[in-house]
Amino acid sequence: MPTTLTLAAHLEGLRAALLALVRYVDRAGLAAPVPTTPDWTVRRLVAHEGMVHRWAAAVVTGSEQAPDRWEQEGREAPDPLEWLRDGAIEVVTAISQAPDDLDTLVFLADAPAPRHFWARRQCHETTIHAIDALSAALGRYPVAGDVTWISTEVALDGIDELLGGFLPRPVTRLRSEAGQRIAVRPDEGSGGWLVELSAAPPVTTRFTGAAPEADVDLTGSAVALYLTLWNRSDEATPAAGPGGGWDEWRDSAQVVW
Repeated sequence: MPTTLTLAAHLEGLRAALLALVRYVDRAGLAAPVPTTPDWTVRRLVAHEGMVHRWAAAVVTGSEQAPDRWEQEGREAPDPLEWLRDGAIEVVTAISQAPDDLDTLVFLADAPAPRHFWARRQCHETTIHAIDALSAALGRYPVAGDVTWISTEVALDGIDELLGGFLPRPVTRLRSEAGQRIAVRPDEGSGGWLVELSAAPPVTTRFTGAAPEADVDLTGSAVALYLTLWNRSDEATPAAGPGGGWDEWRDSAQVVW
């Protein structure tokens, strides 16, 4: 199963993330730099997130897509937070009103059905960028204790989307010519994920019980792992065995489209 969360749970996760995003944008100020996304200001972050919400709504509804125009709107909007909220309302409405058998684009491996795919994707899209806004307000990378709105269930689901959905795609740059195995084991639950690296795209498998033998063993709370794996924190510290390493992750495990 690509996700155990319901569509309603993903939309609730989106709502909670939007509230956090607005709160920390207001606290940081539009001109503040964003430590977790170098070269971005908060204003650019808002423009990006509002553009993605509008783009996702257009994909779900089959409407015209204008990402460049939307991003420019966000950079110039006289009230950027109102503009951001409008885009979030648009995507939630589109997903809520879409038929269960929606037939539209999905772009991740191991994806749920399209309607649920877009609810899940926008939940984590908004959550990760709310973390970016928090980093701007804090002036540093956050840790799990800073992100009290993220539930364990959402964090576990976000780890699964990254490891099982994003990483196995051909465009992923994370590779290891020598071969490498990374085990990700959250403190909560009784299992985790094994990511096997080679010259080909990564292969991710879910496991229950004891972790398989791995070169890198990454453990911590679900939220700490979520932040670390999405390159928004350094909180979770991997234990590397002989020949293992973690240096490639931050440079190569970036989300690309």
